[in-house]
Amino acid sequence: MTQQASALPQRDVRIIGLVGAAHFASHFFQLVLPPLFPFIRDGLGVSYTQLGVAMAVFYAVSGIGQVAAGFLVDRYGPQRILPVGIALFGLATILAGLAPAYWMLIVVAIVAGLGNCVFHPADFSVMTARVTPSRLARAYSIHTVSGTLGWAAAPVTLLLLNDLLDWRMALIVTGAAGIVFALYVATQHLFLRVAPHEPHAADSARPPQGSPSTAQLLFAAPVVLCFVYFTLLSIAQTGMQSFLPSLMPHVQAITFALATTATTVYLVASATGSLIGGFLADRTSNHERIVGGGLVGAGVLTLALGYIPLALATAFATVAVAGFLTGITIPSRDMLVRSATPAGSTGKIFGFVYSGLDLGAMLAPVAIGLFLDGGQAHLAFAFMAAALIGTITAAFLVKWGTRRAAVRATNI
Repeated sequence: MTQQASALPQRDVRIIGLVGAAHFASHFFQLVLPPLFPFIRDGLGVSYTQLGVAMAVFYAVSGIGQVAAGFLVDRYGPQRILPVGIALFGLATILAGLAPAYWMLIVVAIVAGLGNCVFHPADFSVMTARVTPSRLARAYSIHTVSGTLGWAAAPVTLLLLNDLLDWRMALIVTGAAGIVFALYVATQHLFLRVAPHEPHAADSARPPQGSPSTAQLLFAAPVVLCFVYFTLLSIAQTGMQSFLPSLMPHVQAITFALATTATTVYLVASATGSLIGGFLADRTSNHERIVGGGLVGAGVLTLALGYIPLALATAFATVAVAGFLTGITIPSRDMLVRSATPAGSTGKIFGFVYSGLDLGAMLAPVAIGLFLDGGQAHLAFAFMAAALIGTITAAFLVKWGTRRAAVRATNI
């Protein structure tokens, strides 16, 4: 027993490390093209609008595909599906480097979207099934931070390779590295294996749910509310991560370069908050309270950025604290989803609710772009703050709905 117990932390570290590395790769490959857009634009003779359409296709395919990927993960196991997703990302990146014309970028977006759609269903299926329940929230937090690091690493890596080679070879080399990594992950199948329909270890505290139909499973009130939660949170996060450099110069006395630096500060603070949030979430079952406290603070600070003139240091501190408070809620968010997930359905439920992130990432640019074009940048901050407040409401409703479902199951 002692040897078995001592082996658990080592096993957990290995599993969390593998899943974290896969999530790093997912976020890294999401951003391999945008840093090279000026060079791709000149090389293929396309417009930024056309490049933006290609990215929209990527997120649309990824969002729709996540639901189907969840069913595949539950049916065939994440150990089979995860390496395929990484390999598709690598293949798409190589095809981008070989693209003779714009039409190939649409093909690249579709292939990359199919690759990206598997990560959240597969990652969360592995963690929920294989990680010791008392460490699960910390596993979720490391998963989040790994993805953030992937976002941060991609622009630096691709621009460096572009300087050393050119944009085409930079993409081909990066894509080849992705395929090599996919092969490595495939060799680690014993650590990623989850038997099809096997009840997850972290599900043991939940009563059996019977065998609901697909529609009953995905459109149960707590699951739909989780989807709404993810969509609203994605609107706020996408706005801050993607548009802060464009928005802040309109509402604060700050240059575009400093606003870009503020975005990096936001991401680093969010990652730090996620790490700390993992420890908090492992020590409580009241995850909705962590979400409420963190996002109320983040919402107030987001409004302050848009409506109150701030000194430079104060503006940076406000951005940092808003990022930290948002990040600290992420592990609790994922624990709320786990609590709403019937045994054996982790892949499909996480696939469905995480598609809300893609929906939010598609909606936010349209709305915030309209505010910017209309000269109403401050309204974009109000829009993001309102999304955060709506997220809090969804979190408490998820908790309420999950408790009701548990009571009904107990009384059956």
